[in-house]
Amino acid sequence: MKPVLWPRNLALLTLLAAFLVLVAGPGIKSGVLPWQAALLGFAVGALVCGVGVVAMLVALVRQYRSPLVVTALIAGLAGFLVPASLIADARGVPPIHDISTDLDDPPAFEAIAKLRTKAAYDGPAAATAQRRAYPEVQPIVLTVPPAEAFRRAAQASTDMGWALVAEDEAAGRIEATATTFLMGYKDDVVIRVRAAEGGSRVDIRSKSRVGEGDFGANAARIRAFTARMQAAR
Repeated sequence: MKPVLWPRNLALLTLLAAFLVLVAGPGIKSGVLPWQAALLGFAVGALVCGVGVVAMLVALVRQYRSPLVVTALIAGLAGFLVPASLIADARGVPPIHDISTDLDDPPAFEAIAKLRTKAAYDGPAAATAQRRAYPEVQPIVLTVPPAEAFRRAAQASTDMGWALVAEDEAAGRIEATATTFLMGYKDDVVIRVRAAEGGSRVDIRSKSRVGEGDFGANAARIRAFTARMQAAR
């Protein structure tokens, strides 16, 4: 009787697909892989992992049990569920990647502008979509002088692990770059501090360098920054 090879072959394919999902983020962060290639490998790998999980379950039901099949099942589940969870979290999120607490006069990138292919604000359509999706993204109003607000903003940026690009207290501007945890994408941040009645107003803008959508990452970043600023003493 000829040996049944399909469980072994599909198990190896599933492991390869899981590897593509696994290395996408580190590949982007290290600069070894272009983000387009890494994203393609991530997406294709996740799809193959999903098919592989089904195949490994069928193999187990048909008594084709081996350490390789079990390992492929576990790796395939991980390779499929991670992207699936990202998609689930992004349901209802608009395809925009430029979020600002001031939609009428968004803080402008200056030092970071040379690092981007597009630094200008995305425009009225993005503003309309943001108002509908993220009404909670609002300016941060503090009852402290601008100098203290600037200090808190700089500290919050550091605490959030952003890489400082420029800091100009006289202009009330901080520019930094955040790197996403999973895929290593670069998102740029500019913070503007101004005097306001009774204290200070802090505005923040976060914009991804690549893609048309951000899975809600920029709005989440601004919410986290706002919480830190409001909790700071």
